[in-house]
Amino acid sequence: MPRTPTDPPRELLLLKLLPNLVSILALCSGLTAIRFAIAGNFGLAILLIGTAAALDGLDGRLARMLRSESAIGAELDSLCDFVNFGVTPALVLYLWGLRAETSLGWIAVLVYAVCCMLRLARFNVGSRVEGEPAEKTVFIGVPSPAGAMLALVPMYLVLALDHAVVLPPQLVALWMVAIGALMISRVRTPSLKRIKVSTDHARYVLVGLVVVVAALLTYPWVTLLTLSLAYLGAILWLFLRNLQRPAA
Repeated sequence: MPRTPTDPPRELLLLKLLPNLVSILALCSGLTAIRFAIAGNFGLAILLIGTAAALDGLDGRLARMLRSESAIGAELDSLCDFVNFGVTPALVLYLWGLRAETSLGWIAVLVYAVCCMLRLARFNVGSRVEGEPAEKTVFIGVPSPAGAMLALVPMYLVLALDHAVVLPPQLVALWMVAIGALMISRVRTPSLKRIKVSTDHARYVLVGLVVVVAALLTYPWVTLLTLSLAYLGAILWLFLRNLQRPAA
């Protein structure tokens, strides 16, 4: 029943605001990435986008743990995702390597951002409309955080090689458009949500995660490039496996 003006205000545990605070922090991280990209500090801009992606994976889990899920929280999360993974990476890439081809580069920015918006809209509808399959075990199309990290692959490559190579702006623009197409495609992509490991192997998984974190801190660009290529390889493997399945 909706509240009336005479009803006393409802109380809310301060802790239950934490998921929304994490979403806002992710937004601030994404917007700050644009600031550092304008200043020419592209390495820090990439790290801030990665921070936004990490925070995006945290807010929903916190909301479920604290039982503070709400319609406002879901809308806030989606709007932050569009800014962080649709607008920010596109602008960072434009400032980094597309200004030499102003018109073509801006077209690629628009295409990528629109694809991200459509991807998020499809996910939101699938999550809320009764009868629509939820993306639990696999995603349909590349999710927006992964799309943002994949879009930045040209930057990882150049930074990993210490600017020994120069990528043509046309190639960077084409890559952005291709990642945008993957986001709105019907291609199945892996999801980490439902991956299970044997308790006997849990210690090895933990050690592996420590190695990945250490590699990210020591060799960030090589590690990000390797993880991106591994993710693309997993998408290709899922695609080929689905092709081999007999039709029902």
